[in-house]
Amino acid sequence: MVPPHLRRAVEHRDRSCVFTGCGAPTHWCDVHHLLEWINGGPTSLDNSALLCERHHTQVHHGFRIERQPDGRWRTWRPDGTEILLHPPIDAAA
Repeated sequence: MVPPHLRRAVEHRDRSCVFTGCGAPTHWCDVHHLLEWINGGPTSLDNSALLCERHHTQVHHGFRIERQPDGRWRTWRPDGTEILLHPPIDAAA
């Protein structure tokens, strides 16, 4: 269980689902423990990420998210390849 003050802090920091390319609003999201609580992960801001239901399920089935020291989030598939967003192709070019 995530206390209300921690949820508010995670929502303030993350603003939406942190899974690459998602952006689902905070009210669609759960607070996910990066290191699972059952494995000794603390219920803290540093160990939390905001994930929508779909991506929360995917993270529990092999996908991985990680927060970089600069605050950016990165996402990996179960095979270890990173999910990257590419800039849109300029149709006028």
